[in-house]
Amino acid sequence: MLYWFLKTVGLGPWLKAIWRPYVEGAENVPETGGAILASNHLSFCDSFFMPLMVKRRVTFLAKAEYFNTPGIKGRLSRVFFAGVGQVPIDRNDADAAKGALTAGVRILRKGELLGIYPEGTRSPDGRLYKGKTGVARMALEAGVPVIPVAMIDTEKMMPTGRKLPHLRPRPGVRFGKPLDFSRYEGLAGDRFVERSMTDEIMYELMQLSGQEYVDTYASKVKLQTGANLGFGARKGLAHPDAVGSTTHDRVPAERAG
Repeated sequence: MLYWFLKTVGLGPWLKAIWRPYVEGAENVPETGGAILASNHLSFCDSFFMPLMVKRRVTFLAKAEYFNTPGIKGRLSRVFFAGVGQVPIDRNDADAAKGALTAGVRILRKGELLGIYPEGTRSPDGRLYKGKTGVARMALEAGVPVIPVAMIDTEKMMPTGRKLPHLRPRPGVRFGKPLDFSRYEGLAGDRFVERSMTDEIMYELMQLSGQEYVDTYASKVKLQTGANLGFGARKGLAHPDAVGSTTHDRVPAERAG
């Protein structure tokens, strides 16, 4: 109930009136059935503007820090994210990747839309980084299409670390054509297949967004540079805003390149 209230009355109309977001390719989002909306990730506000431009409900796998950060900001965040049905994932938990996959597949099998940031965290510099293979595993296990989504100019409107967004430029949401991976049916768990699928998704995101692609994980860059990890992050730890990894993606896949 809170989701639709915020989207249609409490928050959505204000976001549209003030920032006038634009959308392209909305017809590529299926009207029914489960599907993954795989997006680049430039700003905290991506999770507000992308669902706003979709008629259906979108559920994200959100980092647990949105739910357990102390203080007034943390309480407000917990009420908001829990109220709109977002699913918390603790990325410090050794079983977090497995739990994220299970939660994501459950949502998809219910015929819902699942929002995922394959990069695993916000881009530290506006470029598009290597995707983690959890998005491919979920698509295979649930048997659903993947719709690439490009967020446009949200990092300029609300850069990392800024508490309030700029009024301009207008943010944009660009939906690409659905990617059908049914040719890989039954191959969930094959890391080479999942890597190939993920790379295809990231290529489509690069084409849609016009971003420069970097063949390394954004979380590695943030740890190496000490970049601000954003809301709820703990010093020295990379906390992606939404889940995009599987267990084998943590070490073996990175070594394999």
